[in-house]
Amino acid sequence: MYRIVIADDHGLYRRGLRLVLTAGIVGVEIFDAACFDAVVCLLEEHASIDLAILDLNMPGLFNQEVLGDVLSAYPNTRFAIVSADDSRAEILKALSIGLHGYIVKSQKDEEVVMAVNEILSGRIYVPALLSRSSAGQGQQISPPSERDPTRRRLGAHNLGRLTSRQKDVLNLMAEGYSNKEIARNLDIAEATTKIHAAAILRELGVRNRTEAAVLLQTLLARNAS
Repeated sequence: MYRIVIADDHGLYRRGLRLVLTAGIVGVEIFDAACFDAVVCLLEEHASIDLAILDLNMPGLFNQEVLGDVLSAYPNTRFAIVSADDSRAEILKALSIGLHGYIVKSQKDEEVVMAVNEILSGRIYVPALLSRSSAGQGQQISPPSERDPTRRRLGAHNLGRLTSRQKDVLNLMAEGYSNKEIARNLDIAEATTKIHAAAILRELGVRNRTEAAVLLQTLLARNAS
């Protein structure tokens, strides 16, 4: 029996995908997640998750770099992106970080079931549309820092985009707690703490925990004045 996490902040899509997979894959067990925090909690609680299907735009998952940390922390789980974006560049970018598949929301039900079966069988799935001619074919994808040179200046504004769990981790980071101490304090796994910490640094556009702490203290002082 396979265990699959469907992660999307749109409940209607989660329910629809659940029905499709339940009807198409015998004995599958489905878990729902509306945000990235919930995904990490499910991965931590259920060691035998076979596949996590993630909407890249769901709350808490700010960019595909964060997924690299998740893949490293849960090597026995396969991961796929589900997205309305069918651009060649996005599909190739997802595969380049080690994801095991990319499903487009406009695909037919039978195509989605086939895609999930391919991924569960240990293969990499890409939609057939990837092979079509594209004006962007061969275009090189720049690193995030090059694509968005203003990202570091947006750190203060992005603080509000952190999930509640990520804010908890940030507060403890600012107090000087180690990942192990944060994990113990929040009753989560140390690997989960590392994932949240990495997501926080990338979203705030800071290089390390010290810069994150300084940014947080600056904002708190500004709000108090």
